[in-house]
Amino acid sequence: MNRPLFPEISVNGEVVDRREIAAEAQHHSVPAGKPGLAWRKAANALVVRALLLQRAREREIVPKRESIESGRIETEEEALIRALLESEISVETPTDNDINAEWSRDPSRFRSPPLWEVSHILIACGQRDQVNEKRVQSHAEQIAEHALTDPKRFAQLAKEHSQCDTASCGGFLGQICPGDTVPEFETALRNLAHGEITSDPIRTQYGFHVIRMDARADGAALPFEAVRTRISESMEKAAWAQAARAYVNELIFAAEITGTDLQAQ
Repeated sequence: MNRPLFPEISVNGEVVDRREIAAEAQHHSVPAGKPGLAWRKAANALVVRALLLQRAREREIVPKRESIESGRIETEEEALIRALLESEISVETPTDNDINAEWSRDPSRFRSPPLWEVSHILIACGQRDQVNEKRVQSHAEQIAEHALTDPKRFAQLAKEHSQCDTASCGGFLGQICPGDTVPEFETALRNLAHGEITSDPIRTQYGFHVIRMDARADGAALPFEAVRTRISESMEKAAWAQAARAYVNELIFAAEITGTDLQAQ
């Protein structure tokens, strides 16, 4: 008899609903053409959730639902899992020596954010506009070539061709910090030297950008006292995550799980 592609999954005798697995699978990215991998990832995530909920109910935990991101209130199950982990997991606050040692490993990791002064020329094209994308890209490439051949004409090219509101001021965007713009644009900024123009237009959700770095101030290394709290919080968060993994592994080892290949890590 052939084994079913997606066998029934149970956790200590409690069956995991296939409809819940299918809904959860939508949140797991996998290579194209491998829906089975998304299903397995989703199934394993729901097995872990079932283990945590079972343990919370064994402990007779009665949590108070709290507000989380964007003002949303926890579901009952989210509150149960949070309260369980809060009651079962604790980590020590890093000592001053621990924090100092982490900082001393490479102080250059802790810097103030860079600041970029930028101009651009936008040739607009929606992300789903496949009909016009090649034509728009070719137009942007021609503009980039003109800008690279005669950099002093950049502002004029922006006024003539850019489809951004900044066209009237020669494409000048002003000062930009990390997080101020979309990831593709920011990645280009990080790789541009002072006065440099992108040789190839940068594709974003808005279209194709020809970018010029007018000025840049790279972040300076920060002194220990300025980053002490950040390092402490990061170390405590990492320790908590490690302890949570160990706790879940204990539940997996002690459980009777069928229908999935979930392994403790």
